[in-house]
Amino acid sequence: MNRELEAYPALSKGIVMGFVENCFSLDYEVDEGLVSNISIIPTVGEQYVVMKLDNGRWELAGGTLEPQEHHMDALVREVKEELGAELVSYTLFGCFKCRSFASEPYRPHIPHPKFVRLVGYGEVRLVGAPLNPPDGEQVIAVEAVDIDEAVKRFEEIGRFDIAELYKLAHELRSEARNYLQNQV
Repeated sequence: MNRELEAYPALSKGIVMGFVENCFSLDYEVDEGLVSNISIIPTVGEQYVVMKLDNGRWELAGGTLEPQEHHMDALVREVKEELGAELVSYTLFGCFKCRSFASEPYRPHIPHPKFVRLVGYGEVRLVGAPLNPPDGEQVIAVEAVDIDEAVKRFEEIGRFDIAELYKLAHELRSEARNYLQNQV
């Protein structure tokens, strides 16, 4: 993919969160042994799903792989736990290449100090309430909204990185639909 990230200033520069430096890349062909997390920009038709945690902040759906878990199995699990949804489809479009400066990994089975968080968009079917397992994030709201509202919610809390992931996913979905329509 030859897309430039200049239109996405928060994604085009490195992001530091705690002990971890994250660099977003549209190149998601990585060593599977380095994958520690997977995230999704979830959609229901033309709407985008957003989730709010018990701390009152909107967050990106997805999470950390369990020991010996394949990343797609982790995504199916995370979508159920955090959104109360079933995964219908998923399209990878990038990843965060990460480096931890902590002395040990977040969890013992996670690659360290270098690891990768995969990012994609996908269709989900909202079927119930979030499962909210005791050892996971506690989700208090799941809503399907238009793209502008989704972006606004993340920008309002200063999460320009997530807002830009939603914008990029929207742009890529639109391009894919247009391509398919022109093939018919």
